[in-house]
Amino acid sequence: MLRTYQENDLDRMVDIWLEGSLQAHDFIDKAYWESNQQEMKNVYLPMSEAYVIEEAGSIAGFVAVVDHYLAALFVDPKVQGKGYGKKLLDHVKERRDILELKVYQENEKAVRFYQAQGFTITEELVDEHTAAKEYVMTWRIMD
Repeated sequence: MLRTYQENDLDRMVDIWLEGSLQAHDFIDKAYWESNQQEMKNVYLPMSEAYVIEEAGSIAGFVAVVDHYLAALFVDPKVQGKGYGKKLLDHVKERRDILELKVYQENEKAVRFYQAQGFTITEELVDEHTAAKEYVMTWRIMD
């Protein structure tokens, strides 16, 4: 089931975000992710338009968007590979004409996933917080 997130979902969403971030970004110090948990829960997720997907009554993943910026797309590492990320992304794509995101270049699995979903690399940056190289990727609806 895919639905709009509720406030009581935030702890689980942050847990998935942290676990997924640690797994996908092992090239960034673990302390960076751990130090951002409260901000994620109290600032970033509440200010976004967010949706969760459930498996057997438990949140399996979520997507968060601010305007046309895809701020977060995370699936619990224990249930990845079941199409939940694509379902969440498709749900957001149905509601936007354009989406933009940033992804670490070293997170090659995510880069390939977004490319398979129609995103193209439009810019290269360096993340000011981690000094890691990033791509800006963009998706536009086709007429």
